Amino acid sequence: MSILIKNVILNEKETDILIQGNTISKIQPNIQDKADKIINGKDKAVIPSFMNSHTHAAMNLLRGYADDMELHDWLQNKIWPLEAKLTNEELYWGTKLACLEMIKSGITFFNDMYFFKPEQPGKNAITAAIESGIRMCAGHVLLDFNPENRKKEFELQKQLISYVKELNNPLISVAVNPHSIYACSKQALLECKKIADENNLNIHIHLSETEKEVKDCLKQNKLRPVEYLEKIGFFKGKIGNIIAAHVIHVNDNEIKILKKYQVKIAHTPVSNMKLCSGMLPYAKLKKSGLTINLGTDGCASNNNLDMLEEMKFATLLQKINYKNPTLMPAKEAFELLTINPAKTFELNCGEIKEGNLADLLLIDLKNINLNPRHNLISNLVYSANRSCIDTTICNGKILMLNKKVPGEKEIIEKANEVAMKLVGR
Repeated sequence: MSILIKNVILNEKETDILIQGNTISKIQPNIQDKADKIINGKDKAVIPSFMNSHTHAAMNLLRGYADDMELHDWLQNKIWPLEAKLTNEELYWGTKLACLEMIKSGITFFNDMYFFKPEQPGKNAITAAIESGIRMCAGHVLLDFNPENRKKEFELQKQLISYVKELNNPLISVAVNPHSIYACSKQALLECKKIADENNLNIHIHLSETEKEVKDCLKQNKLRPVEYLEKIGFFKGKIGNIIAAHVIHVNDNEIKILKKYQVKIAHTPVSNMKLCSGMLPYAKLKKSGLTINLGTDGCASNNNLDMLEEMKFATLLQKINYKNPTLMPAKEAFELLTINPAKTFELNCGEIKEGNLADLLLIDLKNINLNPRHNLISNLVYSANRSCIDTTICNGKILMLNKKVPGEKEIIEKANEVAMKLVGR
């Protein structure tokens, strides 16, 4: 499959872009090569697509289900009891709905932390991602509340790894997903690290999200969460393969530890605000040289998957928090969902250039939110929303064209149906 995008704006200049297979092969004016599909890029700009570094995709089914609650009360009394009832069919349709929303929001990769249930037949969350054409890093969330179930949980981790390897799909990768230090024992955390290192995989974990998490860790271990993980050896072995979501309540010593082990951070500003979890110490983390990425979290705590909205809140929150309007300028905010996660997840994308993967967006320059056009990136960060996205291309395949995704109506209707059945049970 080849795609030729004609007369599109890239870096303020009009050009053509030729996609061959899954790669951007040419960027130059007036390309004469034949292509299977020609897209008129007039009045459109091309930018790299977005990457969602932390989410729970099928939680789209729970959008609006349990709002305005404190995190631990929300988890223990609303979310976890309902999630225990989830079936593969519900995980499939919840993820289908999430993939649809992400495609319409310009997201072509998501780092997921949810459930894998191989004992149930039929389609699952990974099937949904494959059908949608979007990149996914899958992970079964490990909750270690009952030591008797620990063996089963690790068997699921291993089955998921084997399942993804057997798929041999370039769009689907896998990670090991211990939920958090408060939902996993020391033994479980170390076993997760061992499995990840042995299989050359990332670890995806919630870390230092709330003050309660820190206080409980101090009470139980006389150490803060990051210090506790270092003491038990969680950071040892392969360096740089841990992606920690939130990382809000960390002190200077913990930041040094995170830097020492090259831990990557997934920042979720909207969810952090909604759950009153706290403020990411961005200035200190940035100064330390840590890699920071942007994520939406799940739709039960956000309640959408709009990375443009996430990017705006990310920069505005830091400006007001530090009383510094120059902090996290637009270009830097834009990198949190493009270049930074491309490096974190070792994907050859995040920039529009020859040889890179053809993961890109066409932006509707006629959209009122992008006019006048003094600076496209500033407009995208401070005034745009998902209505500005016209076309989404992932791995050289068109997933959305002229703001339309095939099968939208069926996905929305079916997801609503299974969501109501889930809550009704």
